[in-house]
Amino acid sequence: QVQLVESGGGLVQPGGSLRLSCTASGIAFSYYTMGWYRQAPGKQRELVAAISSSGITNYADSVKGRFTISRDNAKITVYLQMNSLNVEDTAVYYCNARWLGGRHDYWGQGTQVTVSS
Repeated sequence: QVQLVESGGGLVQPGGSLRLSCTASGIAFSYYTMGWYRQAPGKQRELVAAISSSGITNYADSVKGRFTISRDNAKITVYLQMNSLNVEDTAVYYCNARWLGGRHDYWGQGTQVTVSS
């Protein structure tokens, strides 16, 4: 059974930082491209950042220079370090694991990030 379990969300003031974690089980983690997506109320889910099995990263323009995605294959965990948060970053953040062009595609349950003063 595949599980992606996110943690690290919460309430933070503008300008603050949070680190999200997603720990996987039931998959050959090192083969998967891991991604973080987010969905704000009334908006579509969007890609925030992704990291390939070889460590290549890509980011949404809105988070470049502020967010950093990383992975630790030994800990079967992907991280999202979020700095300089602003209210527009408020959303539910979802972890995604994808392999073979989406033939294997799994989602976590989501973690809420709220940026507010």
